[in-house]
Order: sequence, then C-alpha cells, then structure tokens
Amino acid sequence: QVQLVESGGGLVKAGGSLRLSCAASRRVFGIRAMGWYRQAPGKKRELVAVITSAGSTNYADSVKGRFTISRENAKNTPNLQMNSLKPEDTAVYYCMLSALGDDYWGQGAQVTVSS
Repeated sequence: QVQLVESGGGLVKAGGSLRLSCAASRRVFGIRAMGWYRQAPGKKRELVAVITSAGSTNYADSVKGRFTISRENAKNTPNLQMNSLKPEDTAVYYCMLSALGDDYWGQGAQVTVSS
C-alpha cells in the first residue's frame, strides 16, 4: 500500500499564497495522472487541478489563473502553487495519484483563507 502525506497547508490572509506538496511512502509506477482535490465543510469533494503523465493540465474554473499544478519528477508526486487565495478556497486539500488499477489518496491538508 502507498501512503500519501500532504504538506504546506495552513492559515493565510486573502490575497496570500501557499504551496502544497505531496510525499509518497514509496515510488508509484504506471501513474496516468496526479492531482489535487478539495472538500469544504458541507460540500462534496471537487477536483482542483490534475496533470497527466503526458503533462496536460486541467483546472477547476474557480482556480484558473491563480493555481498552478506541477510534477515533482524526482518523487513522481504533484505540487500545487496557490496564489491570490480567497476565503472560498478554504477546504481540506487532498493529493491523488491515479496509477494502473489503483487510485491513491492522502489524508488531506487544511487550507484556511481569512478575509
């Protein structure tokens, strides 16, 4: 089994920035895509950003132009640079790796944006 651990979350004022990282307990092979999801209180988990093995990216409309997903090649895990944060970005952010036959999820990192 693979354990994913997110880091870089925290409390920031509106307009500020945070960078999320994801660490895996072991290298995962056959990754098709990796990404970040988030879940706010009382809401469903939603896609924030995803990057495929070919390097294609996709973002939720609400974060386009503010968030950037990248791949940590040495670790084969995703990073998420979040700029111009808004209070509505407050949520638990989850790292996800989608490999052949399996999806792996982290435990989540809290991001709180104050107004």
